[in-house]
Amino acid sequence: MLNILWPAFILISFIYGILKGNVDNINQSIFESAANAVELSITFFGTICLWNGIMKIAQETTFVTKLTKVLKPLVDFLFPDSKHNEKAKEEISMNMVANILGLGNAATPLGLKAMKTLQKENAKKDTISNSMAMFIVINTASLQLIPTTVIAIRASLGSSNPTQIIFPVWGATIAAAVAAISATKIFIAIDKRKNKTIEITKKRG
Repeated sequence: MLNILWPAFILISFIYGILKGNVDNINQSIFESAANAVELSITFFGTICLWNGIMKIAQETTFVTKLTKVLKPLVDFLFPDSKHNEKAKEEISMNMVANILGLGNAATPLGLKAMKTLQKENAKKDTISNSMAMFIVINTASLQLIPTTVIAIRASLGSSNPTQIIFPVWGATIAAAVAAISATKIFIAIDKRKNKTIEITKKRG
């Protein structure tokens, strides 16, 4: 859908600019946007390399392994349906650790592997399971120790203290995660109760 919307927006903008006689402004904005894009990319590259390098060092140490063990009780609580699936729990834990450490490039393949593992134990292949739904929610409201992308954007725009948003980001993501997980847990409980009622009704019938 976005492949249709974005070209349409660009085309409409060009036509409107030409009709209004702003061809010079259009050309100027194109070159300025191209220059800004290159500058932003360079800033992103440097900042993300720095923090990913730091996080990669942490990943190579026992810190990640210990953090995965710490997350085990939380994973058991969040994914009770997959409590006995050790492979799924390990992949989910590694994905959560990668997100927490800001290793987005590592988190994505780990997340895909975890979803494939959860799909194998999913009884309804055309519908996501409760564990899969919870996993999507957690990834959407993922906690990060170092929000590298936001820091890079602030640095590129000339912020005097680009890392100042770390604590507010922690507060916002924690609140978002708690709200999302709570809502998902409630919906899952309602769904289970509904399915249980249907099963009881079928047995009586």
